Amino acid sequence: MRSLNFDSTKPLLYLVSTPIGNMQEVSPRTLEVLSSVDLIACEDTRVTGKLLQILGISKNLVSIREHNEVSSSQEIVKKILAGTKVAYMSDAGYPCISDPGAKLVKICLENEINVTTISGPNAALNALCASGLCGDHFYFHGFLSAKESERLEELRNLHSRKETLIFYEAPHRISKTLQSLFDIFGNRKACIARELTKKHEEFIRMSLEEMLKLDPETLKGEMVIVVEGSNGEEQPIIGDNDIINMVKTFVESGMSTKDAIKKVSEMTQVNKNHIYKLVHLN
Repeated sequence: MRSLNFDSTKPLLYLVSTPIGNMQEVSPRTLEVLSSVDLIACEDTRVTGKLLQILGISKNLVSIREHNEVSSSQEIVKKILAGTKVAYMSDAGYPCISDPGAKLVKICLENEINVTTISGPNAALNALCASGLCGDHFYFHGFLSAKESERLEELRNLHSRKETLIFYEAPHRISKTLQSLFDIFGNRKACIARELTKKHEEFIRMSLEEMLKLDPETLKGEMVIVVEGSNGEEQPIIGDNDIINMVKTFVESGMSTKDAIKKVSEMTQVNKNHIYKLVHLN
């Protein structure tokens, strides 16, 4: 299907990118679109309401969140087809990027409603460009699972990718995530970008091992973690069961568990603390 968004009789949904911190990043086109629509659908009406108040714009708001995305999207589609001009905004950055919006886009397209994007800030690209790591090719993963076993499995699947890797993380999980990154990737170069575009914006450029020594109390705000890709010379990733069996084999041969863990760590280049947790959880 070919769609000319601005030379068409079809209705149109605007996806509006919003500031990730600094309110001065609202573009003139964003202001024009938000002022012209009849209704603004958004992730959180409270957050969007505050932004609109700063911008001096008053509009009717309706929430489309993860738990009601399908039903609310269907209602929005009915309004658009009836002639209502609608824009959709997430709380920060682009809709659909680690935020709701994708289901709304899908349902709109299924109903022959065109979709366009109003450009704006993006945390992943801001972080990548200033990280000092290669930006020629990159892989955006977003948030890793909060469950350790699932998080480690996700990272194992990314272990051999040569592209620079980009993750999002919240402050209450940053320490566990950094440990998982080090356990699976080893001591790669990395960058933490936090409080992007705000007064206390900070870029922390160091190795993953050095990051593990950072005081978690100093890591506040939403964060982007940028990690260099595989150089192709790293050892193939070894599964947890293989590691556990290697430790058991050394213990059965008469070695203490502590020495067996140390030996397997040296052989596999897998962090000792990670092996310790594997052995004592099984």
